[in-house]
Amino acid sequence: MVRFHYSAAQNIFEAEIVIIGVPDESKSHAIRKGASKGPDIIRHASNKSEFFERNGKIIPICPLLGKIDNRHIFDYGNIQRENLYELISNLASNNKIPVVIGGDHSITSIVLQAIGNIHGKIGLFYFDAHPDFVSSTTNYYGSVLTDSFQWIDFAKSMLIGTRAAEPEELDNATKVGLEVITPLNITESGVSQIEDRIKNKNCSNRKYISIDLDCIDPAYSPGVSLPSPCGLSSIDLVYLVKLAISSGILGIDLVELSPDFDFNNITADLAGRILLESIASINVSTSRT
Repeated sequence: MVRFHYSAAQNIFEAEIVIIGVPDESKSHAIRKGASKGPDIIRHASNKSEFFERNGKIIPICPLLGKIDNRHIFDYGNIQRENLYELISNLASNNKIPVVIGGDHSITSIVLQAIGNIHGKIGLFYFDAHPDFVSSTTNYYGSVLTDSFQWIDFAKSMLIGTRAAEPEELDNATKVGLEVITPLNITESGVSQIEDRIKNKNCSNRKYISIDLDCIDPAYSPGVSLPSPCGLSSIDLVYLVKLAISSGILGIDLVELSPDFDFNNITADLAGRILLESIASINVSTSRT
């Protein structure tokens, strides 16, 4: 199996950050299939687009902000959905930061449950075109927030990039006081005001970052399971994700790449860059305290 070039730790015990692939889309209702191919495709894309090879030597590119060469990263490889809870629970118990690659978005429910059972309720920054807060039907990729309800501190959480919400989802968000930021809000207020709103959540390192690639406009990210127009620009997403991560996190996931619908690998390459920038922004000492 292909592993990330920037996985330099020799084993999981040495690692501060552990990358885990979950090639599963069993809880997806999307017409577009193929999200189970996401973990390996993102690895391939990252190794191709985030590194140069010259004179037989592999040379990493530098992130826009932060460093990658001082991170102890271990690529655990791919695991089955049914084994994810135990692995995340072990990592959370040992103050290691999981970076989970899907697969469909329902895997986030498992991760939040595992981390929440160790750390209690946590803040959630949920980058997605959809709120995934359906409650009339559960246990699928559209009910992540409902399925994870008891582990989320909604007062310290945000939906970012939302623009394809069902009425019941917005009703559920309103009931729990969950802040919703749409791409229109970013255009109207400017990214700096959104930055202030993220900082105001002030949940320190007790937060989790979940990124569905469909939060980005299909012009930048066509290869997703459920594309929706009028999305975030790729650079706005990277900026806001790096900001949310920088004060400390308990974990990250990146989901819903559907490579069969990608165009010239631009979504996969973007996913690789999002991973690079995310990992480079992790303050390991803050996140592990």
